[in-house]
Amino acid sequence: MIREKGVMKQSNIYYKRYAYLKHEDADEREGEEKEISKEIIEKMLMTIGREIMRERNVTNRELEQKLESMFRNEVIEIDKENSEGDDMPLIRYIKKVGYIKEDEKILTSKGFNVIGRLLLRDIMSTLKEGDFGMHETTKYGYGTTTLDTSKQYEIGEDIRLLNVPKSLLNTIQRLARYNNEISIPLDINVEDFEVFECVKDIRTTIIYCIDLSSTMRYSTSLGDMSRIEVAKRALWSLYILNEKFFPTDSIYIIGFGALATKIKPSDIPYLKTFEPGNDFLHYTNYQSAFRLANKILEKDPSTEKRLVLITDGHPSACFVDNDMEKEKILGARSYTHFYKPDKNTLDNVEKKMKIHIDTSSGDLVYLCYRYKKVDSYIGEKTINEAKKCYKNGILIDTIMISEEESLLKYINDMEKHVKGRSYYINPANLDKMLITDYILNKRNIINKRRF
Repeated sequence: MIREKGVMKQSNIYYKRYAYLKHEDADEREGEEKEISKEIIEKMLMTIGREIMRERNVTNRELEQKLESMFRNEVIEIDKENSEGDDMPLIRYIKKVGYIKEDEKILTSKGFNVIGRLLLRDIMSTLKEGDFGMHETTKYGYGTTTLDTSKQYEIGEDIRLLNVPKSLLNTIQRLARYNNEISIPLDINVEDFEVFECVKDIRTTIIYCIDLSSTMRYSTSLGDMSRIEVAKRALWSLYILNEKFFPTDSIYIIGFGALATKIKPSDIPYLKTFEPGNDFLHYTNYQSAFRLANKILEKDPSTEKRLVLITDGHPSACFVDNDMEKEKILGARSYTHFYKPDKNTLDNVEKKMKIHIDTSSGDLVYLCYRYKKVDSYIGEKTINEAKKCYKNGILIDTIMISEEESLLKYINDMEKHVKGRSYYINPANLDKMLITDYILNKRNIINKRRF
């Protein structure tokens, strides 16, 4: 039952505001609490997920209004306890069942994982079923994934993998063949043992480097969603895919402008672009992303390491590593601008954006934005940094969400040096593209290792 509590007037339209109470026969169902249906909860969570991925911070009051608008014509029963207080019954219910909390980063780990699974489900439902396999391999050995098939036990193998039914069947068949009778207890030999085969896991590590320059806030063909919001949706679902199907693999996220920052997966929904005026952090420095990725991966034991750069603009900044480089730039260019990270500014940005910016990769940045053109010095330094990654065994691919010919040409030239791939993708398809690329890349790695 829904009991009307009042009305709210907005633009000459009257919206009903409700208090959600127990059903009238609640007393007959002692202690039984009415649960909201799974379908309605999923709709609520998807709405909350969309709102917190916006560039601006959203309040609980705004979330409540969004949910009320969605379910204006729905009959929803919530415990009477949730109708008391400041008249936000839907938000209080979602909080009570453990999806959100009182914090700037509103999602609990439960909420983060459930919304991520819902996003992944939506993306996977648009892909053709059966197009992609999970962890296919013909190479067997010690590993963490147990198969249904088994083989004869060899001395030294893990006895915990013993296929007991098959081993007993082998014993019975041997006794019947040689003794013509079966007696209890069974006379079991080691030769009867069979153990389950295991997939030999091939661990991979991927770092997704996301452009946080100010142009990433531009809208896309998805209506009011910006490029960075589409990227966050894609990375969120991708991380859940990794956790679910490839738990031995690792995914790292790096956000970069003029400087780079390592992003915790749980912080993906709250990621923001750098604003113009934030001490030039809104420039695009591929080199900062490459250097931070290199530092992360040099300590990683994975056999396959890959970096995926997602950007909508050409590089407009690079590090200056010594005075000689600075003098070289000054001598060749009449107009130059250098940026040295200011601690107070960085502290303010980090506090506002809830991130930690990496300043160990370089303490002086050369800035030069050229309209539809890459500065030759920045271009050369960027490619040299990509080569260092490639020399250290890191494969680099670039996804461009821009149709500028100058960017396409530069990225293609860079990828030739590292034998990587570069391609343009409509932002509307970024999530599907990253999911399929991840799965297909995993399949290719496994196929490459077959014998």
